[in-house]
Amino acid sequence: MVAVVQPALEIRSMRRSDLDAVMAIEHNAYPFPWSIGIFKDCLRIGYRCLVLTDSGRVCGYSVFSVAVDEAHLLNLCIAEAERRRGLATLLLEHVMAEMILAGADRVYLEVRPSNRAATRLYARQGFRQVGRRPGYYPDDDGREDALVMVRHLEGIHHE
Repeated sequence: MVAVVQPALEIRSMRRSDLDAVMAIEHNAYPFPWSIGIFKDCLRIGYRCLVLTDSGRVCGYSVFSVAVDEAHLLNLCIAEAERRRGLATLLLEHVMAEMILAGADRVYLEVRPSNRAATRLYARQGFRQVGRRPGYYPDDDGREDALVMVRHLEGIHHE
């Protein structure tokens, strides 16, 4: 599935040739980024990996899985220079539409409590906290908990 959401913006499947751009964004965004091996494994095992491009340049990406009726958002990131343009919302809404098409009726994710921009985005999109995973993320001071959030997908319209 390829979605053209604005004349210069496109959401499409991630390719191995996108990994250098994805890794540059990942390393700039996170103090403890995913390795290139994790992204390669996600592509290899069939997780849904998407990139958001602007005039052909990768400026965001997402990785998610769907099993039976449940989806898990594993990664969603927008390049720092491209933030505050609504791209994270655009990508997340597209991801949720794809999850519905794949048969999911709910989506789970983990997010750092310290990632306020992400927690606000997810709350605006109807996610609610349902748990906490102690020591889930590596942190400069040891480990940081993860907030576990869920969003039921019924009521989302897709075309």
